[in-house]
Amino acid sequence: MEQHATIAEASFTHDADLRPARRRGRPIHRMLVSFSAAYFAGALVTDLVYWQMPDVMWERFSIWLITAGLIMAGLASVAYVIDLAARKRIDRPAWPRAIGYAITVLLALTNAFVHSRDGYTAVVPTGLTLSTLVVIVLVLTALVARVLTNRHRFGV
Repeated sequence: MEQHATIAEASFTHDADLRPARRRGRPIHRMLVSFSAAYFAGALVTDLVYWQMPDVMWERFSIWLITAGLIMAGLASVAYVIDLAARKRIDRPAWPRAIGYAITVLLALTNAFVHSRDGYTAVVPTGLTLSTLVVIVLVLTALVARVLTNRHRFGV
């Protein structure tokens, strides 16, 4: 004896939330900048390791991290233009952050060319110095942007 079940009403629309999704969190370009900053900081770490232990593997890690950081920086730039065109919420003033990030990308691009050379001198001392400068400029840019964005907290 087979029993068949009959579905009288199949409606899942009451369970679904059909309201448009709200935008939450930070704009996409700021998240992509975070990724590129992490890649550039990782390149500094691998340069430091290569300086202490000259194994070509660490030099290769550095150039790959710098390249990945530059790719993410390019994607962040495209996302920034899209965010500006869509008039999404962007922290004001944006110029100090944009200038600092442009300096960082130019230093990282120079660092990629330096790292593409062969041998120990590709990293020590020029590549290591450039990686350090990239991270210092990133940190200073983040600090200046935070102070300018949250100036009301500092009594300015």
